[in-house]
Amino acid sequence: MATPIEQAAALLRAGELVAFPTETVYGLGAAAGNPTAVAKIFAAKGRPADHPLIVHLPGDDHLERWARDIPAAAYELAEAFWPGPLTLILKRQPGVSDAITGGQDTVGLRVPGHPLALELLRAFGGGVAAPSANRFGRISPTTAQHVRDDLGAAVAMVLDGGACSVGIESTIVDLSSGESRILRPGMVSAVDLGRVLGLMPTIGTAAAPDGVPRVSGALESHYAPRTPLVLLPPDAVIFAVRGALANNERLAVLAPMACPISDPRIVWCQAPSEPATFARDLYANLRALDAAGCSRIAVQRPPQSDGWQAVNDRLRRAAASA
Repeated sequence: MATPIEQAAALLRAGELVAFPTETVYGLGAAAGNPTAVAKIFAAKGRPADHPLIVHLPGDDHLERWARDIPAAAYELAEAFWPGPLTLILKRQPGVSDAITGGQDTVGLRVPGHPLALELLRAFGGGVAAPSANRFGRISPTTAQHVRDDLGAAVAMVLDGGACSVGIESTIVDLSSGESRILRPGMVSAVDLGRVLGLMPTIGTAAAPDGVPRVSGALESHYAPRTPLVLLPPDAVIFAVRGALANNERLAVLAPMACPISDPRIVWCQAPSEPATFARDLYANLRALDAAGCSRIAVQRPPQSDGWQAVNDRLRRAAASA
């Protein structure tokens, strides 16, 4: 009898969608060299066709199959951080489909740091395009059940690898223009990158009209719960709670302190105070609060200091549509 990995690899070869765990979030995978299969990703997610995908590779020895004119910095970063939560934007090989790149001349590549993902990629033997396995713009999935809740029968198979250890999407670094630019912050920080490169990368924008590539997760509103989310300074959280009670309103709260008021109308989630743990639990916490039937989710704004950039980026985008 075939193992789950063998079954999943066979489904990918047959052009089907397979959700699988990475260290960041669960990905919705399709064979990256099969445009018909890739089109199923966009249909399942409700994703705009010009929004590029990240191709997950079995190892850095597959880089040249997908990218050309690869700078030395790409190999240095791959050696330092792959497998792991870092995506490199490079000039694409001519045969890479527009369906992957959103019609751009660049492609996003990474080697994920989850053992089950690596087993699948090696069994498949090639690149797998895999955005987060959820409806477009909503909270990313960090467990197999999140995927099933969001996408149901649209996915042929969900590989269950437990909860994701990093919990938010990879850092995206653009190396396609001769310099290094961070287009999406993640848990590989600018300082981490600078130690390897010998200079700090610039902080770019993924929506600029100056030739900067479009990348995943760069829309102003993204990672959003259905319940409106507001970011509050620490001294405003308790006032929001009191105001909600005065208005007989159910309020969900994500904050690092313990709940100071015992009332069933306040659904309180105590957040970790350390950035890596906060990030790991963020999407699961937001999903739980989103399901609590409250009128708003109030999140205490995290520190603006080093280590919190990726968390603050995700929360800012989650609050943008409120």
